[in-house]
Amino acid sequence: MTLEKAVREALNEIADPAKAPAMQAYMKSAMPFLGVQAGPRRVALRKVFGDNRIESAPEWRRAVLSLWRNAEYREERYAAIELSGFRLYRPWQTLYTLPMYEEMVVSGAWWDLVDEIAVHRVGGLLRLFPDSMRGTMLEWASAPDLWKRRTAILCQNAFRDRTDTGLLYACIEPSLGDTDFFARKAIGWALREYAKINPREVLRYVEHTGISGLSRREALKNVPQPG
Repeated sequence: MTLEKAVREALNEIADPAKAPAMQAYMKSAMPFLGVQAGPRRVALRKVFGDNRIESAPEWRRAVLSLWRNAEYREERYAAIELSGFRLYRPWQTLYTLPMYEEMVVSGAWWDLVDEIAVHRVGGLLRLFPDSMRGTMLEWASAPDLWKRRTAILCQNAFRDRTDTGLLYACIEPSLGDTDFFARKAIGWALREYAKINPREVLRYVEHTGISGLSRREALKNVPQPG
């Protein structure tokens, strides 16, 4: 049995079709859901991935993209994302994986798919290969594609005190005039995460740039206001 088939069988076994319509409506997804909750999905997929070992990095990338491209249900795309981060394949997180993540970001084009990739996959590559990835994130920050811009903004969300503030601001600034909800939310979220480490700097930056509306509210959600 192929890995792809094993994933489909495992998901179908734990699916609750009665939950699928509400899940699809909540996510505003054109792709239907099977009705698999996140917790049981992760448990089932860990077993499937552990039982179906992949022998090489190129084969792993092909398996991820095959799951992604052939997905008929949203949970199958979640499975592709989980396979891309499975613990056995951490040594294969190299710059060769970036085109795979780029395809997933652009074709996924919605927050439930993009954000995990942005923070935990692309962010992971930035941590491992800062010199190469820095230039790429600057390019993505100015890309026509909203989801590449969002990825560039969010990619340091888990970095905490290792955040490169120069890169963070450089990735935010091309989107400062963007009125799209997902761009505004990304700016606020990224700044809110950095404010956990350096609230004064985030307050200074927000005031200096004149960030307003949703982005400002998100950025300063946990920042004490002066006076």
